[in-house]
Parts: sequence; structure tokens; C-alpha cells
Amino acid sequence: MTTTDDTPADPALSSLRRARDRFFSGRSPGDGVPEDIAQAWRRARFFGVPRDLAAPPRVRPPVDSPLLAAARAVLDRTAPTLSGAMGLVLVDSRCRALWSGGWRYAGTPAPDGMAGLDLSEKAVGHNSAALALRTGRRAEVHGPEHFLDLWQEVSAVSVPLYEPTAGRPAGAVTVVAPLGEGRTAHPGAALAEATAHAIETELLGRARPPERVLLDAYLRRRAEGAAVVALDGSSRLISPEAARLLSHETLAWLERHATAVLRDAGTGPAAGPATGPAMGPEEHAPEEIAVPGGEIPVPEDEFAVPDSAGLTVRMTRLVHRGEVIGAVATVCAGARRARSAERRSHDRLPGLVGTSRPWRLTVSRATELARAVEPLLLIGEPGVGKTALARALLGLRGTAAPRVVDAAEQVPGEVPRWCQALAELPESEADGGAPPLLLRHAERLGQADVAALLSLLAERPAVPLVATHTPGAPTGPCLSRLLDILAARSVTLPPLRERVEDIPALLAGLPRRPSPGRPPLTWSLDARRALEQHTWPGNVAELAHVVREVADHRRATGPVRREELPYGLRVPPATRRLSGIERAERTAILEALRRHGDNKARAAESLGIGRATLYRKLRAYGMDQA
Repeated sequence: MTTTDDTPADPALSSLRRARDRFFSGRSPGDGVPEDIAQAWRRARFFGVPRDLAAPPRVRPPVDSPLLAAARAVLDRTAPTLSGAMGLVLVDSRCRALWSGGWRYAGTPAPDGMAGLDLSEKAVGHNSAALALRTGRRAEVHGPEHFLDLWQEVSAVSVPLYEPTAGRPAGAVTVVAPLGEGRTAHPGAALAEATAHAIETELLGRARPPERVLLDAYLRRRAEGAAVVALDGSSRLISPEAARLLSHETLAWLERHATAVLRDAGTGPAAGPATGPAMGPEEHAPEEIAVPGGEIPVPEDEFAVPDSAGLTVRMTRLVHRGEVIGAVATVCAGARRARSAERRSHDRLPGLVGTSRPWRLTVSRATELARAVEPLLLIGEPGVGKTALARALLGLRGTAAPRVVDAAEQVPGEVPRWCQALAELPESEADGGAPPLLLRHAERLGQADVAALLSLLAERPAVPLVATHTPGAPTGPCLSRLLDILAARSVTLPPLRERVEDIPALLAGLPRRPSPGRPPLTWSLDARRALEQHTWPGNVAELAHVVREVADHRRATGPVRREELPYGLRVPPATRRLSGIERAERTAILEALRRHGDNKARAAESLGIGRATLYRKLRAYGMDQA
């Protein structure tokens, strides 16, 4: 199977051959096929790649390729060491073959018979070179994992080649060999790694001297564990640590500053005669640049520093032969600790799951408002988590346990009694020790409850009240007035469809404990994608219901597959733009199938249509393959 690490290749490939035959006969490849391989086959079919392609298509190779110029000497030294059963191929970043040597690969003579062949996934389907360029890591593809019949007896390992000053793959080195059923690892993996390292060394040596100085300074700071950005006015190198800490706007600001440093270098101290030729960055006093939050527009998905301190970076000018050729910006430890404190501040609300931008913004604003003992209104669709957020916010205040009242249950007198008890307390005790009220479904409040709350708010505007409100139901004038008063301090929770990136974390947190005798649920990539494509009208509550339903009814082991999800989740989104009537009809069909456990006969009966009509509509809406 396909690997992108040091995992040995699976020697049992006969099952993959049978699965591939099933796939090309129009059937499902089966459960034994890794999902990434099945998806690669589907992509190739979508691209229209013919499985019986006689040879890869040819494209015009690049003229004067810098990669080939740097690699040719290494390849010429390596090719004679290949055994008669192996071959070596070099491709560029577009997966065009630049050079080949050794074994006759794909029916073409060596050494340059493959030059100009298009080995991209769109041209030839799944292969190791395309996979290595896409993932940025070593990749192996063996025999029947390939889409083409041509390569069923070929095993290939590819290693990406990185551009020295850009940090992106410039191409890949591939070692090919005949497929061996009993082999535990590709025999050319070490050779591919060594060849790639030698070519990258050549690329580094051919880099322009100023670029080399910039790269060396960047790598030196990276080795020290710093969060660093290297800039020369036209390109930049960003360490993963710096990418996590700095916003795009801050990075753009640093780039503008570096450009200004280069422009003004003629009058700056770095250009003076004392610098000397080829002096390193350590020989110049660093220029401290404060980046205050008020001057740099920090995007909303970046948390503000709790103590209002600005980010601080250390900008060091790089001098090469008496000229300033760039700068290295290092994020100071204080800024890193501040950002860590920001992330931890979000985690202080227990029981909440989610790291998406909309959810973080919501929790951040709600936490800020909840610090004051004043009414707070949480607004959102059914099932978005209003009550969970309310309980977490009340726990953050550290007050007495709240009195929980659900207006949907129509318990008379609960709200007026709380209002009366609070009104009878002295002002100081009411603000400090009175139990707060968690009022659920404020839209369902009765007239007496609304009147009691309005009277209390008129007398004491600051009361310990957190209410949840689900818009949609008609409201009378008194309730509208109450909601208008509470809206001054309100937070709207995002629906689940606007934060689908939180679904994996929610899946892990929803089942509190596994069923007796059953392991915790895990989810296949295909199932997670199906969940992310759903519109979730019931939001997190609906997701929790789906998790419980799957856990209660599944009998299989291993990760949950798309086929085990309820029918309405298995179907893919509509393949064409639907009219309003069509969307309503599609939704009604999905709901009927869900209610009747995917029984199409009962679903058709409940909709008042025949089974033949239902099947026709399922085909029309692309729902017949679920």
C-alpha cells in the first residue's frame, strides 16, 4: 500500500489486484483497500485516464532546467551503480520527466527515453512521484496500487527535492524496480534518499551568494529553536513556529520593513566601512522592533495579548560584501509565551470542544462579557451548544450553582420566584452571592415570567442572568422588549455547518464512554468527509444523535465507514445547482428515508409517491449510489 514514511510495503498484494479488478468492473473495491488508494483510483477515473495507456503522454520539457543542470552530475555518477533490474527517474515540480537511467522503464530505452513524459496524476493516475510532490514526503507505490495496467509489475519509491531558498519541492527522484510479492520494503529507498540529498546539496551550492547567506542565517536560527522569518524584499522563508505565531498582516508588515531596510541601506550603519566583506549577522547589533497591537491590524482569528503588550521581534540585518542583502526577524520569547497564554485562556472553559475561528471568536467574546455580573443572552439555532456554553460561563464566574429554568417545560412561577428573591436581597449581596439564573428557551417564556423579568431589570439592570434564545418563533411585544434589552449583551453561536473543522474533535468528545464490551468509535476519512458535507440542521445535538445511533447499531469492527452512516449522511451533495423546489423536495426525501430507517418503500408511502417515482428522484438528485 502507499506509504509516506518508513512503513514497509505490504507484501500481500493479491487482494489489491482483486480489488482493482472489481473497481474497473464498476463495483466497490471492498473494505480491504486503503482509502487513499481507492480515492486515487477514483481521481484518475475522474480525470479520464485510460487504464490501458500504452505509454505516458509526452509534453514539452522545460528548456535549460536549473534542476536538471544541478542534478545531472549526481545522476550520471549514480546511474552506473544501478543493478540491471533498477531504474532512476528525475521529474520537475510539474511531474515532467527530465532524465532517466538504468532499467528500461515503461517500455522506453535508457538513459533519456523518458525525458518529456508527463507523469502527473492527471495524465497517468496514481504514482509515487506525483504523491511525493503532493505530500512533500517520501512515497512508495507498488504494483496494483498503480492505476495503469502498464505499471502493475513495477514498484517505485520517490523522494521530493526541495528548493534551497523557497522551501517547496522543485522535483522528485524516483527509483523503480520490478515488483516482488515477498518484499518488505523497497530496495531502492536508501538510494533515492541519498540521491535526493546529493542533488539538494548541488542546488544549495548553485544558489546565488546573497541567497546562500540568507538561507544560512535562517537555518542557523532554526537550529537554535527560534521562530524566525528571513526576508530579502522579494521572497521570505518562514519557520513553522513563526507561521503559527505571526498573522499574515504582521508578516506583510515585516516584509515592508525589510524592503525599507534594503532601500535605505546606503545611509544606514550596516553599509559603513566597518562592516567588512561577508560579515555574518551576529556581528551587527540587533534592531529591536516593537509591533504594537494597535498599529498592526491583527485579524480576528488571532487572540489579543491578555496584558495588552505588543508583539516584539528582533530584526537583524544581513550583510554580504558590504551590502545589506536582507534581514532575519526572530520572535522574542515573551511574544511566544503571550501567544501560548492566549491559547490557554480559551481552554479555561470546561466541556467545550472546538478550535475553529468562528467558535474561538464566539467563546472569546462570551468569556469577556461573562466576567461582569450582568445579563447575557446566547443566541443560536437549535443544538448549537448554547446551554453548554452558558454552564461553562457560569462556572467561570465561580458563583453559587445556578438555578436552571427551561421555559419550554412551562413550569409556572419559577422565574417570578427567582426575581422576587433577588429583588428582596440588599444590593451588595445580590451582586456577590445570589445564585444566577440559567434561563433556557427564552422565546418560550410566558407572560408572567416576562413581566417579572422586565420589572427586575428596570429596578436592577445588573442581574446574574444567562438566557438562551432560538430565533424563529413569533414574539409578542413584551417578549420583544425583553429580548431587545438583553441583546445589548449578546453572543450569537455559529451553526455547525460554519465550523465543520471542529467535527473531528467533536466526534472524539461526544461519546462520553464506549458501550460495554465495545471499543471507542473511530472514523474513516471517507466517513468524516461525509459528515463534513452534511448541512446539520440540528447542529451539534444532531451530530451527537448520529454518534449514538451508529454506536448502538454497528456490528462491524474498525473505523466507521461511510456506508454505516444514516442514509441522509451517506449521500453526497447535489452534483448540480438545484432550484428552491428541488432543494425542498430533496430535503423531504432525505428526511423520510431517515425517519423510516432507509426503507424506501415506507419512505415513498409517507411521501405519497410510488417506489418507482422515488427511485427516479433518487437518481435525478444523485442519491442512488448511497
